[in-house]
Amino acid sequence: MHMEDKIFREYDIRGVYGKELTEELAYFIGKAFISLIKKEQDRIPRSVSVGMDARLSSKYLKNALIKGITECGVDVIDLELCPTPLQYYSLFRLDINDGIMITGSHNPLEFNGFKISIGKDTIYGEKIKMLKNIIEEEDFVCLNKKGKVQNYNIIDDYINFMEKHFSSLEGLKIVVDSGNGTAGVVAPKIFNKLKAEVIELFSEPDGNFPNHHPDPVVLENLEDLRKKVCEEKAHLGIGFDGDADRLGVVDEKGDVVWGDRLMIIFAKDILSSNPKSKIIGEVKCSKIMYEQIEKMGGIPIMWKTGHSLIKKKMKEEGALLAGEMSGHIFFNDRYFGYDDAIYASLRLAEIIKKSGEPYGLRKFFEGVKNMYSTPEIRIDCPDEKKFLVVEKFKSYFKSFDCCTIDGIRINFPKGWALLRASNTQPALVVRFEAETEEDMEKIKEIVHQRLFEVFQFFKIL
Repeated sequence: MHMEDKIFREYDIRGVYGKELTEELAYFIGKAFISLIKKEQDRIPRSVSVGMDARLSSKYLKNALIKGITECGVDVIDLELCPTPLQYYSLFRLDINDGIMITGSHNPLEFNGFKISIGKDTIYGEKIKMLKNIIEEEDFVCLNKKGKVQNYNIIDDYINFMEKHFSSLEGLKIVVDSGNGTAGVVAPKIFNKLKAEVIELFSEPDGNFPNHHPDPVVLENLEDLRKKVCEEKAHLGIGFDGDADRLGVVDEKGDVVWGDRLMIIFAKDILSSNPKSKIIGEVKCSKIMYEQIEKMGGIPIMWKTGHSLIKKKMKEEGALLAGEMSGHIFFNDRYFGYDDAIYASLRLAEIIKKSGEPYGLRKFFEGVKNMYSTPEIRIDCPDEKKFLVVEKFKSYFKSFDCCTIDGIRINFPKGWALLRASNTQPALVVRFEAETEEDMEKIKEIVHQRLFEVFQFFKIL
């Protein structure tokens, strides 16, 4: 069958439903998934778990995917609608090794996709290309039987687990904005069970995302949350992306606390009982985050962006914590080492409660140097040209102090700039940070001028 190369991305499969991503393709992905496990680990699983997000296309893709898997003779545990972290959780809770989450994450509503786990690790890069090759070659492995489908209520299981692993949050007032994604069926219930006072926003799953798009990296998507925190005089605001593996946080004054600032809070808590632990950030994270981790006695490591890549690096390094500026937070301390925004929000609330009154986040940054920085900025760029643009852009900064593990992070005397190709969208990702607003504007001007020249070269403008 015909398949678009561009939907097989670095750490997942993602495309427009009905155009690039069809039910027929989902069926073949199910069959190829079992073959890939056999090729990679020389085994055919007894059963696998499948979850889906709230997108309108998810149930159709799920049914086709399950058909492909069961025709190979493998049983499926159907988790139905749930956050991505609960599909990961099922691999540990149900004593299985493999599974697929159907989710378009933070992409526009017409998109959908697959996050694939083999041996409890989410696959990426070459293994995703191998999956595509198996489909092209129709190299499928099947047992002489049909697999069965069993439903499992992973949501109640997860809620009970969290209730046992966290103490009372009584006294905290928390606004929870689920953005009509999957977090709404889980997160508010846990906070309520832990006796926090919860103000809910948009908890009902709705694949049309009628209130705002569930992407907490985009400032405008946090406006409702910021406003409600101020109105209610809440101690904390939590916003989730569509599949609840990323969070956005708002402090008691309604200001956004990006992922790299949250990492300072989490690192301090973990390092207090685990000194000299390794903690991983990614190329978009603030210089201040790395400096603070070192100052607190931790070992900071800068790595590539991407949930699969960071999870692999955590295993290699034995790190207890990792995080991305975009709100993916990974705990290997008291947890399983994958990105779970609901769990991260509970850890954050726990730290606030433990710190005593007055409750809030601002006190955690007393004495931490302030830098001027931008959010993550996305610039549209065709998939087939975005990596070429980054390589050409690098050539302008050969004489600078740079980090090139993922795109290019250019160090200037009083700040830095990052340009990298998004692995999930036809876009470039840019971020700036500097000691003063004036320094940041100067850095922006240099980068934008060079980027303009590269765009002209590739005839993108």
